[in-house]
Amino acid sequence: MRQQEVLDVLREFIEENGIAPTHAELAELLGVSSTKAAADHLKALAKKGAIRLHSEKTRGIQILAGEVEELPLVGSVAAGIPIEAVENVERYVTIPEVLRRKKPTFLLRVRGDSMKDAGILDGDLIAVRKTQTADLGQIVVARLDDEVTVKRLGRKNGKAVLYPENSEFQPIEVSPEELTIEGQFVGLIRA
Repeated sequence: MRQQEVLDVLREFIEENGIAPTHAELAELLGVSSTKAAADHLKALAKKGAIRLHSEKTRGIQILAGEVEELPLVGSVAAGIPIEAVENVERYVTIPEVLRRKKPTFLLRVRGDSMKDAGILDGDLIAVRKTQTADLGQIVVARLDDEVTVKRLGRKNGKAVLYPENSEFQPIEVSPEELTIEGQFVGLIRA
């Protein structure tokens, strides 16, 4: 279960009842079989700073300001030669507050080092805001047929150009109809 869902259940219970649920009540609300599973969810939320646990009190759960937001990690993107797109949700990753403000939609794992001079390294998780448009000069996730790559968007001689940020790689020139923008790069999580 995603932590945001657990937090939402807690909030709703507190709003309706004026008090936090017991571990047994939380387990029932979450549809888990044990109070230990409910307690594990609470510990994870406390570790991320979303709640404070007061173990000396019955119903000692305090929701703190701010939200826990998780984004789906939907596969890998090439920072090098385009790779075949694989869009399966691998897992959900909690993103930091500073990244949340940029309103990303999903995360991709970077494979390759063609964007290293822009600070995007092999293995990083990049946050992407889903959109089909981008301005020249922006770093984008682009689809070429069934392959996906991350590059800086440019234009040359009427063609779209995907520029690497590493002199060891060549720009990729494509006709505008061959290029699909999947989203804009808005930040990263160093893995």
